[in-house]
Amino acid sequence: MIPFLDLKAINQRFEAEFQGGFQQFIDSGYYILGNQVKIFEANFARFCGAKHCIGVGNGLDALRLILEGYKILGKLNENDEVLVASNTYIATILAIKQAGLKPVLVEADLDTYNFDLTSLKNSISEKTKAIMPVHLYGQISLMEELLKISEEHNLLVIEDAAQAHGAKNASGKRAGNIGNAAGFSFYPSKNLGALGDGGAVTTNDDALAEIVQKLRNYGTSTKYVNELMGFNSRLDELQAAFLNVKLPTLDADNERRRAIAKRYISEIKNKKITLPKYDGSENHVFHLFVIRVENRNVFIDYLDRNGIGYLIHYPIAPHKQKALTEFAHLSFLNTEKIHEKVISIPMSPIMTNEEVERVNSVLNRY
Repeated sequence: MIPFLDLKAINQRFEAEFQGGFQQFIDSGYYILGNQVKIFEANFARFCGAKHCIGVGNGLDALRLILEGYKILGKLNENDEVLVASNTYIATILAIKQAGLKPVLVEADLDTYNFDLTSLKNSISEKTKAIMPVHLYGQISLMEELLKISEEHNLLVIEDAAQAHGAKNASGKRAGNIGNAAGFSFYPSKNLGALGDGGAVTTNDDALAEIVQKLRNYGTSTKYVNELMGFNSRLDELQAAFLNVKLPTLDADNERRRAIAKRYISEIKNKKITLPKYDGSENHVFHLFVIRVENRNVFIDYLDRNGIGYLIHYPIAPHKQKALTEFAHLSFLNTEKIHEKVISIPMSPIMTNEEVERVNSVLNRY
């Protein structure tokens, strides 16, 4: 059996260093917002090329705190519209709603799984104040075009970079350093994954960084002095220690993912399988390798019989979710096709060449 993702094996590579980091954590006697968080924030800001990194509790909170911060700064107001991908994971939309803003769902492009630019342009109204591109599956959205659109309409651009740690655009800028701000998740299965929940905000905006830093910790800058109506959303000190261990290998792990993806794309030759479009650049870090098939249930049965792991990202489109009934009347043909037909096949930096060959062979026989 080739697993979809073996997190235990991925993290075993770091076991000795994790134990060292844990011992430092124990010895420090400082368990919340200590030195490990400060070190990680500096390291990850430097990695992304951004001026600021603020560690928070998870990726959902990262996006929400950015939005709450811009409301405090007066750049967003209650019920302002935020353009967001109709095929994203629900957390992106929840962040917008929980911040008191209005998500406007934008149709997806079938080649990139990111925004369809024509649909995006047609979705802009007088109430639109921000665009939230999602670098879905690890591929940077069409940021150059989005930045031009944002300049024309005076819109904020807030990256959902939860799946794109380390990805670079054509000019060499990494995810997290392209828009006004970005939210990251360090959920264990991410390319840079903790051993629990975690997230971060990156930005070059000094005022936003200062406010997010307060918001994550009850709205304080000094203990027991609450300047804002804040939240409890802090990157855990121990998870920061683990992330500090793993960050130096991220680029190498991403390069291995790209090498596997290139093999899949060049060696899988089956007209029943639609492979992702990829230009071979560093704009994709293949958090997921997502294919499309016409009859997914039949294909799943075939994978089960042949010992190939898989997951579906995601089986239900956001506008079809019971939690988001206000969007139930909408129709997004591309998005619905994506959610009905996509399936993610094994992708991990520790996959062996033999495992890649086995996946290719099985898929070619389908």
